[in-house]
Amino acid sequence: MASSERTPTDVDRIAEGWVDTLVELHPGVGTYIGRTTHDDRLADYSPEGHERSIAATREALAALRGATPVDDVDRITVADLGSELELELERHDAGLHLRDLNVIASPAQDIREVFDLMPTDAPEEWDRIATRLEAVPGAIDGYIETLREGIARGTVPAARQVREVAAQARRIAKPDGFFGTFTGSAKAGETELAPSIVQHLGNGAAVAASSYGRLAEFLETELHPVAGEHDGVGREIYALQSQHFLGAVIDLDETYEWGIDELARMVAEQESIANEILPGASVHEAIAFLDNDPSRKLHGTEALQRWMQETSDRAVNELAGTQFDIPAEIRTLECMIAPTQEGGIYYTGPSDDFSRPGRMWWSVPEGVTEFDTWRELTTVYHEGVPGHHLQIGQAVVNRGQLNTWRRQLAGTSGHAEGWALYAERLMQGLGYLDDPADRLGMLDGQRMRAARVVLDIGVHLGKQRPDGQGVWTGEYAFEFLGQNVNMNEGFVRFEVNRYLGWPGQAPSYKVGQRIWEQLRDEVARREGASFDIREFHRNALALGGVGLDTLRSALLD
Repeated sequence: MASSERTPTDVDRIAEGWVDTLVELHPGVGTYIGRTTHDDRLADYSPEGHERSIAATREALAALRGATPVDDVDRITVADLGSELELELERHDAGLHLRDLNVIASPAQDIREVFDLMPTDAPEEWDRIATRLEAVPGAIDGYIETLREGIARGTVPAARQVREVAAQARRIAKPDGFFGTFTGSAKAGETELAPSIVQHLGNGAAVAASSYGRLAEFLETELHPVAGEHDGVGREIYALQSQHFLGAVIDLDETYEWGIDELARMVAEQESIANEILPGASVHEAIAFLDNDPSRKLHGTEALQRWMQETSDRAVNELAGTQFDIPAEIRTLECMIAPTQEGGIYYTGPSDDFSRPGRMWWSVPEGVTEFDTWRELTTVYHEGVPGHHLQIGQAVVNRGQLNTWRRQLAGTSGHAEGWALYAERLMQGLGYLDDPADRLGMLDGQRMRAARVVLDIGVHLGKQRPDGQGVWTGEYAFEFLGQNVNMNEGFVRFEVNRYLGWPGQAPSYKVGQRIWEQLRDEVARREGASFDIREFHRNALALGGVGLDTLRSALLD
């Protein structure tokens, strides 16, 4: 995947300048891509900070519009970065920053989560962490100021999101919450830290935790009383969010109907495999049978982490050079247990110099101590190889052709998560899910993603329910998902709260998979007998992260 150096163009320089601007204005972006220049700071989440970001967005867009592309790489950059900047201005005009609060991906989480990615191997790195901890109060105060402006303008999040985030903030604010735990056992490798750094960390942790207590107080006493009564955001906001997460404009009504049909297809496929596992069994009976199989059970997070790592390493070793191009730089993938207990599994890409490898994180909810391998095998392929790690890591390797924005920051959830679901089905075709139990686990996830398309569009657009019993509501969303996943009540609660507060994101997985499969099939139709699927994957991933409309035009036009 590595390629010869390409001479940077004016378009590349604009894109590189935009990355520099993002790192300056949003230091967490720098941490994410491995630039530590501003790791002692946090973003300005105040209204003034947002206006500075929007002014920079307008300036970058004007420069991009005035540049002349010299080749296909430039043309893709102009199309994709231009679309992203334009959409960000539309989202600003809609006031989305004034109601930016949800249970998984808003400043309330971003401010805390940046510490998960900071290096901790040297004393000076812990000292930098302490300085950034001292910046948390300012970041939280700016965020509260923005939400207050939203209150003044009547642009507020839903009450359900406010309650849930307030509870998160209360947990973080405890003495034994994240900040205290994170800093309490700090070491630089095996080396004890100097007393001055320990004190610096202790002070930083205390003020950071206190600021989250202040956030919780604001949410409970000021924002919640005036928060929105309805979970749905309506068609206008939803269309912006859908485009943001897909990098594509879709027919929302057609997609809702497709989601209903796709869900029915997943159910039928599950029922067929359940009969293979236990003749005559229903899906629930087959699942109960597998859940009672001790050979498919892991006990404790250490066993989970070890199994994840062994499974990932085996997939990388077996697929490299046979089915996919996996450069040496990305044959290392670290499987990690996240320091939080919020639920969810996610991937973070390698730093630009590969000093920090790609990582798969599992945030295990409190009290969960047992894990079923039949459920989770496909998750390792989704987050690792040939899923996110192959896709995102290869873009970083391809630095000779792609500017920093293209290989590190571009792309959408629909592109990345769509590829990961596409990769799950690829692994089935390659024989890695021949065990009916593992295949049922894959379908369990695919069914959930299809259900999310229906739920997310249904509740936010106020569509008619699939059962014909009226219009979607937040309460019905919990019932509907519970009928379509085999997870405990806590998981269902977390997932639905996520969908209700993050409109357009959950469907991007399955819709993205649909678009990836449509593109593959169209390229295969055009190329006929000469079609080579490995070459299709190589060409598609060589583009780096892009919106799905850009991907379509790059592969078909």
